Amino acid sequence: MRRTAGLLLTLPLLLAVACSSSPPAAGPATPTTASAAPTVPAPVGEASPMPTLSGGGYGSKATITIPEGQQPSGQFVVNTVTEGERATVNKGDWVTVNYTAKNWTTGKDLPSSYDANGKPQLYQAGSGQLVPALDQSVIGKKVGSRLLVVAPPTAAFGEQGSGQLGVNKGDTVVFVLDIMESLPPDSTLSGTMTEPPATMPQVKDNGKAPVTITIPAGQAPPAELQQAVLIKGEGKQVKSGQTLVVQYTGVLWANGQQFDSSWTHGGAQAVQIGTGSVIEGWDKSLVGQNVGSRVLLAVPPALGYQDKAQGSVPANSTLVFVIDILEAV
Repeated sequence: MRRTAGLLLTLPLLLAVACSSSPPAAGPATPTTASAAPTVPAPVGEASPMPTLSGGGYGSKATITIPEGQQPSGQFVVNTVTEGERATVNKGDWVTVNYTAKNWTTGKDLPSSYDANGKPQLYQAGSGQLVPALDQSVIGKKVGSRLLVVAPPTAAFGEQGSGQLGVNKGDTVVFVLDIMESLPPDSTLSGTMTEPPATMPQVKDNGKAPVTITIPAGQAPPAELQQAVLIKGEGKQVKSGQTLVVQYTGVLWANGQQFDSSWTHGGAQAVQIGTGSVIEGWDKSLVGQNVGSRVLLAVPPALGYQDKAQGSVPANSTLVFVIDILEAV
């Protein structure tokens, strides 16, 4: 839940699509809408010449060698180096990808998620947030796969390039993509829920739909932040600064009215935690939880929207949330 009612995705994406007026930069990413944008060619499995790979395999940084003195074919190549054995990535899935990259045109290595300060990319496949080399390449591939992608300008950074990455206008870029995780937008948690204390709201699971949250009759809203772990996850611990993929539902303590849910936004959503980009009640409660946990929160106004009305949320409202932590990157 961001500081304004409703959840809008604004993730820092280093490999965001190029804008028509300037090179892409880390920050809120939006697909290009320029009418003159070139068509991305359909990918092929192989073309000549092709780069070669050495070094570690899946899950480690690759060494990319460009064929000496040879120009790229100009085709958009998505080659499966090793195939995973887990779920197939579908359009709209939340996918986590580690990558190695090299500029074919200049021969220079580009920043990698495996570098000391590198980070995996988390995005919705096929949403247009990232360059097509990442956005489209993973669709139809299995989690656990390593892909070798040769991206001509139309599938990479186009005629704008990326000064931040060291990609010039019209350069061909080579990516090695390791598909680490994938979550469909209708993902949710299963398992027996622990009942919260009687003084807290009660929760009924509804499968792939918003949970039902019932406010205890006659119970005054809490003056302090309250939380209860309804399902204890066994995944990694959430750290400040990570991006979470969550399902959530929020209601007002005053009348039990639902004012927001990820299910009304198309399913699982991504939020950055511990940085002030969400309400303070979320930052205080979710850092330190485990992935796979379902958490019930009762958030007093001071840790929510305070004395400011937000859409259907009146000023000075106590907010109640049930949050499924599906992933942390």
